[in-house]
Amino acid sequence: MENQSKVEVVNQAAIERALTRITYEIIEKNKGVEHLLLAGIKTRGVFLAHRIAQRIKQLEGNTVDVLELDVSLYRDDRETEQNENPLPLSDSISIKGKKVVIVDDVLYTGRTIRAALDAIIDLGRPDKIFLAVLIDRGNRELPIRADFVGKNIPTSKEETIQVSLKETDGYDQVNIIKLN
Repeated sequence: MENQSKVEVVNQAAIERALTRITYEIIEKNKGVEHLLLAGIKTRGVFLAHRIAQRIKQLEGNTVDVLELDVSLYRDDRETEQNENPLPLSDSISIKGKKVVIVDDVLYTGRTIRAALDAIIDLGRPDKIFLAVLIDRGNRELPIRADFVGKNIPTSKEETIQVSLKETDGYDQVNIIKLN
């Protein structure tokens, strides 16, 4: 097994500041929160979307719905069974006429976001779709760009970004892991 080195690049306070800044930018770009819907990509994107929704409630006094988006059936790099349900979630939240903000932890090649776009379009036709990510690490394979970015961390293909969140890992932190 190869040696790995791990370096913390974003701590808990920086994650909180980044999410607060992203929240303000979402509110400003949308001129409020009317018709806004957050679509968190499972798993960490969902937790980040809920945190942004909480900040919106604190700042604006309004509740914003959070959609939990499972894009696994929309991935172009994985085989799926034909009999699997193609819809990414229940029909409980309508996206028609909404301004949808896709939320994810790391933007890398763009393939997960392409899958998320396909999933959302299958659910209906929103007025507009935005993308918010905690970390943009570059190295895109598809022409996808985030509208709201917590932190840009350029990486090589020999490095990976590890996002740890309280909800899944017990603490908030972002590390770069490099194979030696």
